Parts: sequence; C-alpha cells; structure tokens
Amino acid sequence: MKYNNYIFDLDGTLLNSIEDLAASCNYALRSCGMAEYSVQEIQDFVGNGVKKLMERSVPQGINNPQFEQALRTFKTHYLEHNSVYTRPYDGIPELLKTLNSRGKGVAVVSNKFDAATKALVKQYFGDDIKVAIGESAHISKKPAPDMLLEAMRQLDCNADDTVYIGDSDVDIITAKNCALPCISVLWGFKSRSFLIEHGATVLVSHPKDIIDF
Repeated sequence: MKYNNYIFDLDGTLLNSIEDLAASCNYALRSCGMAEYSVQEIQDFVGNGVKKLMERSVPQGINNPQFEQALRTFKTHYLEHNSVYTRPYDGIPELLKTLNSRGKGVAVVSNKFDAATKALVKQYFGDDIKVAIGESAHISKKPAPDMLLEAMRQLDCNADDTVYIGDSDVDIITAKNCALPCISVLWGFKSRSFLIEHGATVLVSHPKDIIDF
C-alpha cells in the first residue's frame, strides 16, 4: 500500500519527552507536599493526556482537594521547561524530511495539551510538520477519532491513503476508531509484548522502517 499522508503521535513516537514530563509532574507533586515518582513509574502513567497523568499521580486522583492545583502547576511548569531533556528520537528528523521531499502530508495529533504540542512541534520540526493538534476543550482527545479526523481535514485527505503511527495502546485504538492502518513503534514508551497484547499488527524498530513499509 502506498500512503500519501502520515499522521504521528508525538510523545514516545517523534519526541523522547519522558524526562521533562516526569520533572514537571514531580515538581507539581512536590509543590503540593505529595510523594514523587521515578521516571519509569511516570512513563507508565502517560498516554491519555495531562489530566489523566496527574490523576494517576496525585493520591486519590481527582478526589484530592489539591488536584486542580497540582494540574495547574504541572501545566505552568511544563510550558516553561518542556525542552530541557526532550529530543527527537534518532532518525526522526531524517524521516520527516524524506516524507516532505516526496510530497507527503505530515501531521501530529497528541493528547498533550494544545499549546505545548504546537510549541514543541514548531521548535523541533519547523515546517516539516504543518499540522499539529493537541488536547483542548474544543476537540475530544484520543482514543476518540476526532483529532485524527481533524488532521485529515486539514491535510485534505481521507482514510484511503493515510497511515497513523504511534507508540501506545491508545494509538492502536485511535487508529481503529478511524479505520486507519496503524504502525506501532518500538522505540517509545511501551514494550513489544505490551503492544502486541493490545492489538499491534505492524511494528517497526527504526524510523527508516516506516518508509520501507
């Protein structure tokens, strides 16, 4: 199958951002007098957006009276410190330039809040990604199909020649909800066994494999 449009997840797919996510999460927890977590533990919490990350991190979740304070603190801190350790995975910049040179449509959809999504995509990928959509009050987050559908609208394409690439079970479900094929990457936040257990059928070990596929 020849694809003309490639829609990517962001965290764990294009960007290795877990250390900055963990730092902001722990800063918010610490500021509220709560216990902190290891980077690995926080990695297991991500994938469903910032609110869910904090819900999983804060004791008693949304029922904790300090939950909203912790969430606000995380967002403020992360917007100011989201590129201390964050970097594109090896081979990603080259992949995006190859796709652009071949005239492919390229977009990002992320459960990261919209301001951070757009800022990070612009900072690290510039004009190689022209469509970037993050979580906001105006669009349902993944695994709802809305973000992918909006990305396809902005790319002026449909499911017939579009593929979605991600690193999590949320991405697999999201692609299914849009009737899109899904490529699952093995350099992200979830293991091969986890991805297969959650329905992955195509797995790649390096960004260049996406071109080959």
